[in-house]
Amino acid sequence: MWYTLGQWIIKRRVFLLLALLGSTCFMGYHASKVSLSYEFTRAIPTNNPKYQDYQAFLKRFGTDGNTMVVGFETDRFYEKSYFNAVAQLQKTIKGIQGVTAILNIPDVVNLINDTAAAQFKSVKIFTPPYSSQAELDSAALVFKSLPFYKTLLYSPNSNAYLMGVSLDGAIINSKNRSALIQEINKAIQTFEKETNSTVRLSGLPYIRTIVADRIKKEMNIFLIASFVLSALTLLLFFRSISAMLMSMVVVAIGVIWSLGTVVLLGYKITLLTALIPPLVVVIGIPNCIYFFNKYHTAFLELKDKDKAIITMVGRMGIVTLFCNIAAAIGFAVFALTKSALLKEFGLVAGINIMVLFFISLVFIPAVLSYLPAPKPKHTRYLDNKILEKLLVKIERWTFHHARWVYGVTIIITVFALIGMSKLKSEGFIVDDLPKQDKIYTDLKWFEKNFGGVMPLEIMVDTKKKNGLLRTTGPISKIEELSVYIAAHPETARPLSFVEGLKFAKQAYYDGDTLSYDIPYEGDLAFMGPYLKSPASKDSGVQVKKEGVAKLLNSFMDSTKQVARISVNMKDIGSAKLPILIKDFETKAAEIFDTAHYKVTFTGSTITFLEGSSFIIKGLEESIVWAFLLIALCMLYLFRSIRILLCSLIPNVIPLVITAGVMGWAGIALKPSTVLIFSIALGIAIDVTIRFLINYKQELPHYNNQVGPTLIQTIKHTGISIIYTSLVLIAGFIIFCISDFGGTKALGWLTSLTLIVGTLTNLILLPVLILHFQKRKK
Repeated sequence: MWYTLGQWIIKRRVFLLLALLGSTCFMGYHASKVSLSYEFTRAIPTNNPKYQDYQAFLKRFGTDGNTMVVGFETDRFYEKSYFNAVAQLQKTIKGIQGVTAILNIPDVVNLINDTAAAQFKSVKIFTPPYSSQAELDSAALVFKSLPFYKTLLYSPNSNAYLMGVSLDGAIINSKNRSALIQEINKAIQTFEKETNSTVRLSGLPYIRTIVADRIKKEMNIFLIASFVLSALTLLLFFRSISAMLMSMVVVAIGVIWSLGTVVLLGYKITLLTALIPPLVVVIGIPNCIYFFNKYHTAFLELKDKDKAIITMVGRMGIVTLFCNIAAAIGFAVFALTKSALLKEFGLVAGINIMVLFFISLVFIPAVLSYLPAPKPKHTRYLDNKILEKLLVKIERWTFHHARWVYGVTIIITVFALIGMSKLKSEGFIVDDLPKQDKIYTDLKWFEKNFGGVMPLEIMVDTKKKNGLLRTTGPISKIEELSVYIAAHPETARPLSFVEGLKFAKQAYYDGDTLSYDIPYEGDLAFMGPYLKSPASKDSGVQVKKEGVAKLLNSFMDSTKQVARISVNMKDIGSAKLPILIKDFETKAAEIFDTAHYKVTFTGSTITFLEGSSFIIKGLEESIVWAFLLIALCMLYLFRSIRILLCSLIPNVIPLVITAGVMGWAGIALKPSTVLIFSIALGIAIDVTIRFLINYKQELPHYNNQVGPTLIQTIKHTGISIIYTSLVLIAGFIIFCISDFGGTKALGWLTSLTLIVGTLTNLILLPVLILHFQKRKK
């Protein structure tokens, strides 16, 4: 069948190449429309309770996690020149499209008790620009007498000051977010030059944007570098520009098809689907190497180009088909998960790995039929003396040192299993950043001075309209929970409408600092006219809807039934966060009677880390399913339990060793590192299938004698396996120079897995075949 197919491809080569060109142009047109996805909650299934809680929060209160924070560390903050510069910076940033509000010291207000009108008046404390230092000092004293702003906009224990910049959620979740952040950065850089100072920047939208832009830029560079390095390695091996160019064209067409598939399926590029183009290179390069290797080997034997092409298709067609099926299964199983991100990744990867097989099968034979026959220099790599000596040693180990092979394998595997026991699954929002990176150091600065910037949201539902202000019960309970949360070093002071009421009470008692406390029944009775004023329907406080008032208005829903408690916290990681949240939930259950209240913990921090944890679990489960399905595929292909065991053992060991190295090196399981196992499984099983099918094909030629067949298989398949591994290692090793820990780990851990997989398939696999076949006899 496959030999007939080879003849048909040569006969129909013009039609096939034109069809491939036309379809690739079609996919290229759609690939040009590909866009990025900026939603991070899609990693969680829509029926996940945390996802539903977060959506309920967004529906009721709008958005969270859209605040960028700007930090100033200086003892000159209240000097008029510096203060005026801060005020001007605020004005500049506020004029940028996409900035919705700013909370900053030069723009803060105080509440004044207007007893005649029975209402609170909003009065700005500062009136920059200042020409008099005395006036600024006087205003600063008033500001420092207001506990509401303490730890919110300045740290009383250090020279640290904060500006909160609220960003448009629609822009921050679109491709325009990079331009918005860059414009804000530009204004801040101008401020730094004018004041000769350093400004700290952080906040979830800022971190997500900068990190995503860096990863995107880095991945593009590495994809190109990997392409070039793989091309140079291929050129070095084959000594043929045509072979190198054909291989690059195959993977380039595969990349175009993968991006086109994303668009045709209605998807966008996500953190995971962005990895499909490099995967296409990983799967496509081995296809090309094995085809060319078989073509050159057949040409040396037959001395006829067309017969060599037909033999190449006849011998390698079925091999490549099953290799790509196994690799496609390895990734397609992600489509069985409930996560939208994993489903999209699995479906697109699975489809395009199979498409890659057809691209290779059509393009390489058709183009080779037009090219002249290989010259002696093109096949010289088949007579590599160094590799021949290595393969002879492998033969000797297989037939004469099997016990040593088993012994070394067992010792290394046991050592790896001990390392696996040390593996931890933990993710951080600023995962993978170097400790000296400015994003990381600025985040730690905010955590040290302001308790963190990662948003945690708590909803307190009183289960009845106006339930928040009917009595002081909800107020005192929210205050008790807030005090408990604030006492933890991982969190900043919570902010809620109760803080607004405390501010209002201080204003009612003419600014007395000691009166900054929750109002009691008697206080509410006296403050009633102020709180019921028509102009205060939304907030419960008589202020204009700007500055602090606008902030306070967002802490109760329109029915005054549900309160929002906003907490900024440190990036403590996915391992510690559930423990901390459980502690808060336990305390909330003690404070709030579940019959009358419903307390929900949500926010971007929880959904972000929940998404990472879900991806990790999904990848782990998918790897198990992939193993089972690949095992069934191997069983169908070889119809032998013995061969199945022989094929699985050399593929399990590289994964175990990689996991062990991760454990010993302290590398945590996270989306970027778990994906290594999927890639490694696809590559390792590819090598195994090629070895075993070649062994099965050669067996009849040697009268079903295992020994001679193994020697022949090691010699013929060994060269292409080694060349393939070297090219792939060259392609992955480039990722080791990345600034991101996950990308760096992807590079060296995948390279390590490739090396181990090559060794187990060339050394351990023949030993296992020899052992099982002897037992069979």
